[in-house]
Amino acid sequence: MENSTETKLQQRMGRRLVLFPLPFQGHLNPMLQLANIMHARGFSITIIHTHFNSPNPSNYPHFTFHSIPDGLLESQVSFSDAIALIGLLNINCVAPFQDCLSRLLLQTSEEPVACLVTDYLWHFTQAVANSLKLSRIVLRTNSAASSLAFAALLSLHERGCLSIKGPQLESPVPEIPPLKVKDLPKINTRDEEVFYQQIASAFREGRASSGIICNSFEGLEESELSRLHEHFRVPIFAIGPFQKYFSSSSSSLLAHDQSSITWLDKQAHRSVIYVSFGSIVEMDETEFLEMAFGLANSEQPFLWVVRPGLVRGSEWLESLPKGFLEMMSGRGHIVKWASQQEVLAHPATGGFWTHCGWNSTLESICEGVPMICLPGFGDQRVNARYASEVWKVGFLLENGWERGEIERTIRRLMAEEEGQERRRRVMHLKEMVNLSVKPGGSSHRSLERFVAQLL
Repeated sequence: MENSTETKLQQRMGRRLVLFPLPFQGHLNPMLQLANIMHARGFSITIIHTHFNSPNPSNYPHFTFHSIPDGLLESQVSFSDAIALIGLLNINCVAPFQDCLSRLLLQTSEEPVACLVTDYLWHFTQAVANSLKLSRIVLRTNSAASSLAFAALLSLHERGCLSIKGPQLESPVPEIPPLKVKDLPKINTRDEEVFYQQIASAFREGRASSGIICNSFEGLEESELSRLHEHFRVPIFAIGPFQKYFSSSSSSLLAHDQSSITWLDKQAHRSVIYVSFGSIVEMDETEFLEMAFGLANSEQPFLWVVRPGLVRGSEWLESLPKGFLEMMSGRGHIVKWASQQEVLAHPATGGFWTHCGWNSTLESICEGVPMICLPGFGDQRVNARYASEVWKVGFLLENGWERGEIERTIRRLMAEEEGQERRRRVMHLKEMVNLSVKPGGSSHRSLERFVAQLL
């Protein structure tokens, strides 16, 4: 058996994968996790990345890194219009990426490049791969359900059916039964037409690719993955959740505050509500105060990540009422950033109040932690609706930032029978996750298919 494994690894050696992540935290993390998975399968890994938000190569000594200029001016680097930023990157990076990849292909004669793996939002890369006669695989960093929601959104836009307001926002979306119109992906941008062009390009170039990798698993999204295959008509490899293959990820662009774990160590089992809204969400001072008072009035212990820049126009905690943390008498702990997987895996963590980015949603499921969902933009609304109404592993804050509802929902999750039922359901999904990545499981089989296609 050992000789057989060694032979397989030797066959895979001398095969290189080139990966090109989008330089946003929620896209970098899964791409680098995928790189680790494939490296463990015997592939050499080369990462091409932009100067903007570049990963730290010292965290990955087993990979080769190549940085390309992205042409961004300081004034253009703003997450307030992510669509404009992605559009600019797709224009600026064409020539530098092609030059870099061409050089790599000339240098790796002894170790041929098996495949190019790019984020689905790098839609220009399919033409580059074609010109260099290189196979391109797409990584979709969102859920299969939200990919279908983007397709439905594009279809509605093309038919001129999106000028919907008021009560019609509560109407169901026929293409995706659990979703309401208000749950469809939305991103604030100066030019909505560019947004729809980007969605259309991502789908068109996805269909032209050699396959699509999804950071999901069949036990969670079997019917959605099947419909995604019908939509793209290329092989779909659902090999997620990526984080289950490795204990932790070191691709965070922000420094972790280790006091989170020290503080959690002193708390009772499953007593703490962990609150974090990811790396790019912003809110105004009124919303921040509603959060603060909702947390305080719930009387539950809380660990709250307040990222610098989370509150518009504020450095950090200036918006909090004077003496707020002192009034909590140690019941609350606020940090600038935390190691989320460590926090969710901690025995004291009993709930997660999240913006429902896909990485956060998956991490919560993987650790068996039920959620409070308050989505902002993009695919977060889809994930929140699925978490609350399809998988039934969380509660959705339908009325947004309202301290009374926040207080009631925290108590409902942490202290009432309905919350216990959500916990039982998420623990069941956690077991399904563990089975999926083991030999014979659906994600493991998908990974084997992917490796076989590369070889």
